[in-house]
Amino acid sequence: MAPAAGWTVLALVFLDEVLAAVSAGVWGHHAGGPLLAGLLLVVVIAVWWTFASPKAPVRGRGVRPLTKVLVFGAASLGLWAAGHRSWGVALLVFSAAVNAAAQLPSVRGLVADGGPGPDGAPKPDGSPHAAGPPAVP
Repeated sequence: MAPAAGWTVLALVFLDEVLAAVSAGVWGHHAGGPLLAGLLLVVVIAVWWTFASPKAPVRGRGVRPLTKVLVFGAASLGLWAAGHRSWGVALLVFSAAVNAAAQLPSVRGLVADGGPGPDGAPKPDGSPHAAGPPAVP
């Protein structure tokens, strides 16, 4: 996959995360008004930052995927419960598709290696990712 397509996938992943937080707020507003909407928005962002963000302070085997399933599932169910059934299904399908695409090695490499170098040049080994720091003898 071309780097531009990989970065597009990562932008869609970010959009998906924002949609999940907003969806929690939609359900919160439906269930309890603006205060609950704001509270749920903050809770989803805090949970995401703590367990699922790329630099999450809490890591462990399976923590990130489990958090994603719970957040996206709850957000989709929240939309469904608030009467936005087609949007709930659409969010669930979009979340599954974009997160599956993000698991492709060419996309994961963009995050792991920090992407191409400042000049866009590939590493000497032919990969499109920036070279790491030089080895110290």
